[in-house]
Amino acid sequence: MSTENVLSLERAYRWVDDLKARGRRVVFTNGCFDLLHPGHTRYLAAARQLGDALIVAVNSDRSVRGLKGPGRPIVPQDERAEVLAALEVVDAVTIFDEPTPQKVIARMLPHVLVKGAGWAPDDIVGRAEVEAAGGCVVLIEPIRAETFGGAPETLSTSALIAKARQCFTR
Repeated sequence: MSTENVLSLERAYRWVDDLKARGRRVVFTNGCFDLLHPGHTRYLAAARQLGDALIVAVNSDRSVRGLKGPGRPIVPQDERAEVLAALEVVDAVTIFDEPTPQKVIARMLPHVLVKGAGWAPDDIVGRAEVEAAGGCVVLIEPIRAETFGGAPETLSTSALIAKARQCFTR
């Protein structure tokens, strides 16, 4: 598996700068992406349609533990980045170690910042910087699907982990 499009932060900054200098529209999103599922892949495909290149910033293992608790992540950061980088719709992946991607977004200033529709506009990290630079924020509706043979529900890693734990504790 090639990981050539998994970039260090510094390399990711240069990559984005180069794309912008060539007039390419850069789309940015971020997340833990712990157990990749169809909600993630559909979300990323929708994000990619908003520009010429999609960069995904992945929370480091330390960052995920701080956000989700000591049992997370399930999949280590390098492996999460590798899986995301293998997706055709993802042009580059980088890993950040802070609780939020605030510094990354402020440095990259993508043309489009993508988040799930569950986010309140005032809670979107980097929104002010992106909009001040002339960019926009796009919210993508959550993906609903039948999981583990149950009723349709919003796909999320936390929900999948909870369902799996139920199966193993019966």
